[in-house]
Amino acid sequence: MAKFRKVRIDFWMDPMVSEEMTPEDRYFYLYLLTNQRTTQIGIYQITKKQIAFDMGYSIESVHSLMERFIMHHQMIRYNPETRELAIKNWGENNFDKAGKPMMDCILSELKDVKDTSLLQFVLESIKKQEFRSLYESFMQKEEFIFSKEVSDQDENHTYLVSESEEFDDTCTNRNTIRGQEEEKDKDKEEEKEEQQEVSQPIIESNPNGDHQLQKNKKFVDVKEIIEFWDNNGFGFTNVNAKEQLLSWLDDSTFLQPKAVILKALNIACANNKRRLSYVVGILKNWKNESLLTVEEIDSYQENQKPVSTKRKSTETHSGRYIPRGFDLDITAGEDW
Repeated sequence: MAKFRKVRIDFWMDPMVSEEMTPEDRYFYLYLLTNQRTTQIGIYQITKKQIAFDMGYSIESVHSLMERFIMHHQMIRYNPETRELAIKNWGENNFDKAGKPMMDCILSELKDVKDTSLLQFVLESIKKQEFRSLYESFMQKEEFIFSKEVSDQDENHTYLVSESEEFDDTCTNRNTIRGQEEEKDKDKEEEKEEQQEVSQPIIESNPNGDHQLQKNKKFVDVKEIIEFWDNNGFGFTNVNAKEQLLSWLDDSTFLQPKAVILKALNIACANNKRRLSYVVGILKNWKNESLLTVEEIDSYQENQKPVSTKRKSTETHSGRYIPRGFDLDITAGEDW
């Protein structure tokens, strides 16, 4: 493991970074490039729990950031089973000079990659042929080994199954079916726990447990509100504020709680008041006015618009007031 990682000074001049990334995106991307689990090949194992601990974020925030980088920016890939993360542009910043120590390090780390499909993802951004050849040769080697293992496993399938049932399954050799199955089962259990931790702080389970459709609808409502909050500058990492806002979904007063909350958020954006207290104040006002649907709110706001009236212009006079139409004769009353 290296003691440092290089970040080019034109990092901040990249249009992707300067124009499309939020401050949270930039912080997250720098962490992915420089954390203590990075390797020389741009593929390394890391869990969402570890990322959340290092960055001081909740697992829910880390999950949203990773989804954004995978789906929107398309800069990383993550295998939830092997816990391996690959960075697409790794080769552009780290493969500038070749040498025997570096090539040996790369070769050693390539052997530890479990999901070989990630190699092709990183290979796309590697420009120097000596590094590309190393990745390509290793990918071909892995394909040959994999095909040979499959044929061997087919021939000895009965033996391997009996072995896994008869002996203690503590072996972690990933070249056997038993080791692979154990590892996959363990990874799936850990991923399931992480997903539960992501959804638990925000989505409460139905106390009766008999309305699966209602639970699914609430999950969709929660996701839509959180996405609007995150994408419109209300505070990506402010999980506490999100939880308080989502509590309004359980308010039985509103007949359309999700639509009403989104309308309040839109009004806050329009007035540049992106804070929880302002949004809650809007919701409380509507609740006090017994406005239960978006239609009622729209009708109420339409009736509240001030009627423009033309004010009559008033004239101010100094001294004695002289009525209109009066002709002043300064010679009146004088005898000449």
